[in-house]
Amino acid sequence: ELMGSLRARLQSLWEERELVLQESRECAERGRELEATVRELCKPNELERYLMFIGDLEKVVSLLLCLSSRLARVHNAMSRVDGSADAEEKHSLSERHKLLSRQREDAKDLKENLDRRERVVSGILAKYLTEQQLQDYRHFVQVKTSLLIEQKDLEEQIKFFEEQLETLEQSIP
Repeated sequence: ELMGSLRARLQSLWEERELVLQESRECAERGRELEATVRELCKPNELERYLMFIGDLEKVVSLLLCLSSRLARVHNAMSRVDGSADAEEKHSLSERHKLLSRQREDAKDLKENLDRRERVVSGILAKYLTEQQLQDYRHFVQVKTSLLIEQKDLEEQIKFFEEQLETLEQSIP
């Protein structure tokens, strides 16, 4: 019964992932259309700023999500460690936690820098785009970020339920 429930939950998550992937493809298409407009209207150096910002947006958000996920796994491992665990294991987890925490802080700095760059790019685009086009750009950036977060969350959930199902299947003779 539990295995059936896990399989049903996984099926639901896979279907949800497909919907998010479809939304991502549609968002990418809007991004290509927006890029064509920017390419047409802006100066080459302004286009370059726009392209660098859009490229870095995905990288920085993905980095933050990855580091947060890894940090959460280490934190969970640390909370499961009991008094009988050897000192080396505790030290190793503690060091990984410190390293990942520093890396996440660095990634947050990158995100703040990216947010400043976004304001600069918005200022540039405001000179060329209509109010509606500017709103479309802002919506595109927001949706792109949201989809990245949603995709990562679904992947984590799928991985978790697949591991649960695998563990359950192995425990049954």
